[in-house]
Amino acid sequence: MGKMGFFDKSDLKFVGINVILAVVVGIVILVVLISYLRTYTEHGVEVEVADVRGLVEAEATPLLSAQGLSLVVIDSTYSDKVPFGTIVDQDPKPNSHAKHGRSVYVTINATTKRQVTMPNLQDMSYRQAETTLQGMGLVVDTIYDYEPSTYRDLVLDVKSNGESVPPGEKIAVGTKVRLVVGFGQGTEEVEVPSVIGMTLQDARRMLLAHRLTVGAVTFDDEEENEAQFVYRQIPAPGEKRIEGETVALKLSKNIEKAVTGNDNSGEDEWF
Repeated sequence: MGKMGFFDKSDLKFVGINVILAVVVGIVILVVLISYLRTYTEHGVEVEVADVRGLVEAEATPLLSAQGLSLVVIDSTYSDKVPFGTIVDQDPKPNSHAKHGRSVYVTINATTKRQVTMPNLQDMSYRQAETTLQGMGLVVDTIYDYEPSTYRDLVLDVKSNGESVPPGEKIAVGTKVRLVVGFGQGTEEVEVPSVIGMTLQDARRMLLAHRLTVGAVTFDDEEENEAQFVYRQIPAPGEKRIEGETVALKLSKNIEKAVTGNDNSGEDEWF
């Protein structure tokens, strides 16, 4: 009997068959896995993204949902050239292709106009004030209201729709405002009105209506952000002054002072 090798022919045939079977099974598993992944991820299934620009969120959401897409708001902006609350931009872009389940990111135009705070422009040159207001997005009327004042060409007040807009008040971007500008002292006498009990803003409006302006202002209390009321003025109510002259005011947050006019300080040491 001849000597046998490490493997005989039957063993080699068995190993070969098993290797072939392993390869075939591996290929089948790979094909099944790829097929499953294609189905799970909807590979190759895309939709044409709808154009939702110009729509509000409530209109765009169901439209994209019907395509298997979702809407996500990522930013807002402000423009007076498109309706408030409408979509102004989207990603992916309209008519591009995206897979089911993809998010469409949108930017929406703000639902209200942006607000800015009116700065204190009093005693600023009207040219500088005009530049400041325009830089804030306000529209400055090319026509000015002129009032008598101690100094010429300085801003006395800012108005919108005929109403004074005091410093610190919020105003919408794009609002048209008009500057009240001083042209120097006049020649006619006017009677000084009483501004006792008024806030500084109301006192300023009253004096401007009588062709006078606010002069030196003193607050008893440091917290100027709290409401304070005029309890003393110089000149006193009823006195005559040349139009454009100033009226000095003293204010306190104690309204009783305004009612009683109680002030123990002398006129000369008031300011």
